Amino acid sequence: MVQRETRRATSGGRLEADAVLEGLDPEQRAVAEAVRGPVCVLAGAGTGKTRAITHRIAYATLTGIVSPQRVLAVTFTTRAAGELRGRLRQLGAPGVQARTFHAAALRQLTYFWPKVIGGEPPKIIESKIGLIADAARACRLSFGRTELRDVAGEVEWAKVTQTRPEDYAAAAAKAGRKPPVDAVDVARIYVMYESLRRERNLLDFEGMLELTAAVLTEHRDVANQVREQYRYFVVDEYQDVNPLQKLLLDTWLGDRDDLCVVGDPSQTIYSFTGATPSYLLGFTRDHPTAQVVRLVRDYRSTPQVVKLANDVLARRGTGSRGQVPGVELIAQRDDGPEPTFAEYDDEVAEAEDVARKVTKLIENGVPAREVAVLFRINAQSQIYEQAFADAGVPYVLRGAERFFERPAVREAVVRLRGATRSGGDAETDGMGLIATVRHVLSGIGFTDKAPEGTGAAREKWESLAALAQLAEDMAAADAAAGLVEFVAELEERAAAQHAPPLEGVTLASLHAAKGLEWDALFLVGLSDGTLPIIYAETPEQIEEERRLLYVGVTRAREHLALSWSLARAPGGRKVRRCSRFLDGIAPQTSTSTPARMPATDRKRSAKGPQPCRVCGRPLTAALERKLGRCQGCPADLDEALFADLKAWRVAAAKEQKVPSYVVFTDVTLQAIAERRPATEAELAVISGVGRAKLERYGASVLALCRGETPATTTDLLD
Repeated sequence: MVQRETRRATSGGRLEADAVLEGLDPEQRAVAEAVRGPVCVLAGAGTGKTRAITHRIAYATLTGIVSPQRVLAVTFTTRAAGELRGRLRQLGAPGVQARTFHAAALRQLTYFWPKVIGGEPPKIIESKIGLIADAARACRLSFGRTELRDVAGEVEWAKVTQTRPEDYAAAAAKAGRKPPVDAVDVARIYVMYESLRRERNLLDFEGMLELTAAVLTEHRDVANQVREQYRYFVVDEYQDVNPLQKLLLDTWLGDRDDLCVVGDPSQTIYSFTGATPSYLLGFTRDHPTAQVVRLVRDYRSTPQVVKLANDVLARRGTGSRGQVPGVELIAQRDDGPEPTFAEYDDEVAEAEDVARKVTKLIENGVPAREVAVLFRINAQSQIYEQAFADAGVPYVLRGAERFFERPAVREAVVRLRGATRSGGDAETDGMGLIATVRHVLSGIGFTDKAPEGTGAAREKWESLAALAQLAEDMAAADAAAGLVEFVAELEERAAAQHAPPLEGVTLASLHAAKGLEWDALFLVGLSDGTLPIIYAETPEQIEEERRLLYVGVTRAREHLALSWSLARAPGGRKVRRCSRFLDGIAPQTSTSTPARMPATDRKRSAKGPQPCRVCGRPLTAALERKLGRCQGCPADLDEALFADLKAWRVAAAKEQKVPSYVVFTDVTLQAIAERRPATEAELAVISGVGRAKLERYGASVLALCRGETPATTTDLLD
């Protein structure tokens, strides 16, 4: 069931106030009619909170309670602010200001700067890292870029929580934070950062909020002007407000209480940045006369998905400060398929089967843009990037760089390639592939033990650990494989995963998925140690991990699949267990691991140096391995067949509504036209033809090689 906007214009062209209330459910209508604050709206996922608050604002303006120019709606992203403005225009309230905290503060600060401060206004810092690096050098401290990013994160946390440098170490310990470097050094850098910032007339985002609040506090005439301009406040995602934002909001309000806040404590997943649900949960304590409305009707998800979401929250721990009350959702849509649970032997099998299931969904009419795969940490994307590249399914990585584009991975590949060109230095010669790769990676910070806590250092380690694991996978498949073969494999993977970002299946972390939704959703890697993450230790941290799973589940409209694996790599020890959050929810007997792809059909298999089919020289370059020959060796290219293959590919891509490269790359088609395979076995050994593509396109390609007209892709799939 999807709610629709109701529009009815008067003769003057404006919406009638009563028309704004039409089509709202009882709870949404209660929000819209609560035109005077204070109001607290507890809005569950998919319950139409944006609809409720925009109709409330429109109803208040159309009934004359407040002028549109006197309203300030505050949210956390420019995208959300733009959506609010767009809906309000449609509802007849085009003059309402909808902005982020930072945009509203910058607008006010810029306007009043000449009057209350004067002189050259400060330049806004887009990124702290450069100034943090200068501060570290001034303190005679030397850190890499990864550590500097984490220190910048600690400074941001300290500033939004109003923690002074001298109090940082104690506050971080009390909050259970694990600084990336010694807490004393963080505090020293913090002091120097602030000193350099003032000296260079720079202002960061946190300083912008703090300075705006200070100007309003110290200059009564400015405060009166702002409070005269904005008399009516609405704050979305109130569970994500941090102490600094709350300070600015209180300054805007003064002694007034015409405030409506909207949020869901069950979607609090950003505590590590300083966000706290305490302001939402304590709203009635601060405002005893507040009206509280709960939005509980879920219009997004099927009853089956809604039940699972409610079950996840129902199993929260008791007596923990991390436990926060939420709403129990009531589904409004028709029935859909039951969520599925699957257990796999290893992550490779899990990723390959997810790619197969996604392929089937797309073939059955679900648009690729309406499918998503969500994981806990960004490093998990690599195996899914590879699985989708192998299956020929286009994908878009959201909220993170593609695996082989990450700085740590790019640096690692450069160093591994350099070690290959040098023929293997004396320190690594004879150590074997696994030890050699680990030795090279250790030069850029890789260690056997993961760093504690979250942040850029942890993400870098996880990316390097993924490369080390790939080396173990290759060594397990072929004991004779060396660094040359490993680098060639990495280059081939990188080429497959660096395709242009076009419309496709979304790959994203759970944090990056907040606020989004899809028809079909795969929640993967749901094993203890990953969700909850291993460094979540306190009851509060564990419960935030549970809420992260809840956010993931509620992104699905209809199809929902949850899965986990017992081991990291094929053949590894099966020591993992399903996430504790699924205890009592997932069935005791889960889906068994499907038959694995034969090693001869898998791109990631390592068979040692592939010889050139013309001169016999070992091939190491990715392009040469795809062609099966040295670039300089003569090729017997059947140009007519090559042209036919390209024409067929265009038709197949258009029929399936995918980019041409997803069917086959030019290099793969060239290799086919050179070799003219007569059987499936001969076609399967050509690089770029995996099992999925062999099953889907093999008959057509072989028909073209025989000089016949192939059946259409639709005929083959039917």
